[in-house]
Amino acid sequence: MTSEIKIGIVTVSDRASAGIYADEGGPAIQEYFTRALTSSWTPVARVIPDERKLIAQTLAALADNEGCCLIVTTGGTGPAPRDVTPEATEDVVEKPMPGFGELMRQVSLAKVPTAILSRQTAGIRGKALIVNLPGRPRAIAECLDAVMPAIPYCIDLIEGPYLETDPAVIVAFRPGQKPKA
Repeated sequence: MTSEIKIGIVTVSDRASAGIYADEGGPAIQEYFTRALTSSWTPVARVIPDERKLIAQTLAALADNEGCCLIVTTGGTGPAPRDVTPEATEDVVEKPMPGFGELMRQVSLAKVPTAILSRQTAGIRGKALIVNLPGRPRAIAECLDAVMPAIPYCIDLIEGPYLETDPAVIVAFRPGQKPKA
């Protein structure tokens, strides 16, 4: 089954959405997937302010209307009052996937003790996997390195398109399938 692969990339930042500074997280995510995926895919990028209702509406629209099989967010996962990305994600997902956030915090904790302040989460909405990532480009890559091996198989399980990775960058795990060398 071949279908167009769309990946939603949502930068959640009051300042980036207002043009006060350039979005670095969204482009870092796009660059990561450009390196990691060999499947042809299309980014569907959004830069929005830290508004819970707007974040939830954006995630739902990317899943339901745009047909994104994977939606990744950057920003809004800390403890500050306006950090509401996890809450907005929880508002729209049908199945929470807490292991993603647990693994990302564990990996980040090996680098910086403040990783315990991160509240990233993930979940399924229809045929879309939504994953919250941190805001810093280096942390984005570290977290994606940790969870990316499971993402293609998760998307298989929710009947999304088949994502292939470049094994020189990331080896996707699929039960019963030998990794390509």
